[in-house]
Amino acid sequence: MVRRHRDGGHRPDDVRHRRGVLGRQPAFRTPVFVLTHRPRPALVKEGGTTFTFVTDGIHSALARAQAAAGDRNADIAGDASTVRQDLGAGLVDELQLHVVPALLGDGLRLFDGTGPGRRRVEQIRVVETPLATHLKYRFTH
Repeated sequence: MVRRHRDGGHRPDDVRHRRGVLGRQPAFRTPVFVLTHRPRPALVKEGGTTFTFVTDGIHSALARAQAAAGDRNADIAGDASTVRQDLGAGLVDELQLHVVPALLGDGLRLFDGTGPGRRRVEQIRVVETPLATHLKYRFTH
């Protein structure tokens, strides 16, 4: 997870920030590794969520998440920049996109800079709701 995702896009001193993802009992109930350039101590919340702040890159954050997950999946959450980095490094097996019908500025091209060559992408699932469309893809090499 990237810091802006964890913060909900708000400044740390913003009251909405304290009630959002970082509320008293975040929904994760699992270790969360947050990519950041700002070192800080781990933040332990009620209900089993611990935010560990990782400053040494995507490979380190994923390795720590995989170690914590054991035989379960480690998920990567973030913005377009994070997705591009992880795709470019070949770290993504499956991708879930949640498309909301709202225009927020110019947006970012999700697949720019993800590396040369062509990858096979298999659509696994599409779920349409009135508020969003949820897409899931699998990457094969």
